[in-house]
Amino acid sequence: QVQLVESGGGLVHAGGSLRLSCAASGRMFSNYVMGWFRQAPEKEREFVAAIKWSSGSTYYADSVKGRFTISRDNAKNTVYLQMNMLNVEDTAVYYCAVRHFPGIVTNPSGFRSWGQGTQVTVSS
Repeated sequence: QVQLVESGGGLVHAGGSLRLSCAASGRMFSNYVMGWFRQAPEKEREFVAAIKWSSGSTYYADSVKGRFTISRDNAKNTVYLQMNMLNVEDTAVYYCAVRHFPGIVTNPSGFRSWGQGTQVTVSS
């Protein structure tokens, strides 16, 4: 079972940047997919970005494309989410998750292991 711990959240002004980290403990298999999701108050959890653990191929939600970058460090078992040009609509709890099957999906039900989340608040 993979354990995930997110960090890097905080309060930032609109237009600013944050980098989230997600450290994974346990064995990461080459066919795993790592994803970032977010959930704002009274809204459903939504897909943000994903990366294939072996190849590094990435996929983004349209709302963050061009502003956010997902990356991973296989040696450190860590995935990152660099968030630039943040706006108030990006305010949410951000979660990282592991999909134990190949192929990128955007439905949260396709991911098995979840971190505890980290709060990102963007002020206007």
